[in-house]
Parts: sequence; C-alpha cells; structure tokens
Amino acid sequence: MTSRSEWPAGYFIGQRDNVPDSATIEAFRRLPVPNIGDTMGRSTAALGLQPYHADNKVVLCGPALTVKVRPGDNLMIHKAIEMAQPGDVIVVDGSGDLTQALIGGLMRTSALTKKIAGFVIDGAIRDLNEWAEGGIAVFARGNTLRGPSKDGPGKVNVPISCAGLLVNPGDLIVGDADGVIAIPYEELQDLLPKVQKHAEREEQIRAHNASGTTDPERFNSLLRSKGCPV
Repeated sequence: MTSRSEWPAGYFIGQRDNVPDSATIEAFRRLPVPNIGDTMGRSTAALGLQPYHADNKVVLCGPALTVKVRPGDNLMIHKAIEMAQPGDVIVVDGSGDLTQALIGGLMRTSALTKKIAGFVIDGAIRDLNEWAEGGIAVFARGNTLRGPSKDGPGKVNVPISCAGLLVNPGDLIVGDADGVIAIPYEELQDLLPKVQKHAEREEQIRAHNASGTTDPERFNSLLRSKGCPV
C-alpha cells in the first residue's frame, strides 16, 4: 500500500484492516441504539443529526468507511462510494458545515447500485425528495440546495470526528429512529452480550410497568442514599 508520505498534503486513501463479520452485524441490528448507548456509558452518541430517509423503522447497521473532507467539497466522498462494499456505511466528517451539500440524489443512485447501507454526514445534503424514497439510510446535520465543489483535499479510511463521534475505519455504525452510534471494532465481541442482557432487563421492567407491579424500592433506595426520608 502507498505510504502516507507519498501522498500530496491533505490527501490520503487508506484501507480498512478489519470489518465486523456478518453475524455480529445482524446481532447488533436487532438491538435498539439507546440500549447500546446505555451499555457504553450513556455518553456516546452522534449529536445534531437527523434522518432524511423518511421511514423511522429503518435500522442502519454496517462497517464504517470513513471520509474527511474540506467543508463543502465532496471529491473524496465520490472515491469512497467507488471503494465501498455492499453493506458499508460511509461516515463523513464535513465539520458540520451547512453552506454546501456534500451528497445528493445522483450520489444516492450510485450508492443504491453499490448496495451501500447508508450515509452519516456531519454536514448538509440535498435532493430531499429522492432520499425520502427510501432504499438507503441517510443521517445528516441539515440540508441546502447549494451544491459542492470537487477540488479536495480529503482523506478516506482515516480516524475522523463525526457529530461528536470518534469513528475509525471498520467500526460498526448503528442508527435507528433514536440516532446514530459508533462501536469500536475491538469492543464488539465484549459489548454484544452486555447489550443483549441490558435489552432483556429492559423487557422485564417494561412488563412490570405494564402490569402495575413495578418495585418502588428501585427508586426509593436511591432517594435514601441521597438522604431523602422515604
């Protein structure tokens, strides 16, 4: 592989060392993003993004192909679409800029053909009617009709910051109606059973709430620990 020193300043295209296996991806696809976030400490989540694919039942789940761009420029996103494998999620650090869209309807068509799972864009998109047709998930910070430049610079498959998430190439991206989260590749196997156990525990609590048999001691003990006479 070409070393970074051989690339011009501001440009780089790397490769992913690892991606999650299909069984792990499908297991996390069945788990609510809030449960994943709870298990990761309740402080990890994308901030300021919204879905533009219309169907809030869509679950985005796949390995990250990361892109860092100059705000308003999408040259390297086109390269990422070319490189992407079926099921990949293209995650873009666009610095939160909303002055020019980074992806639009024509790129959506290319992504559908490549069977890309979706996009997470810390920036703007356009052609909202086309994204609303579904078939591919897209989370973005906003939208504008103003189109992008294609001059660079930019980088593919490097660590990025996207809407408050630190994302490395090959990390697992999961997004649903509640938002988007990134799970580090090296944490997937240890985290999965913890999230599954957390989801089972919530189902039990939900059943108790529905039947009116919730244990008041669950919260009273917390209040007593803070000195409240309950």
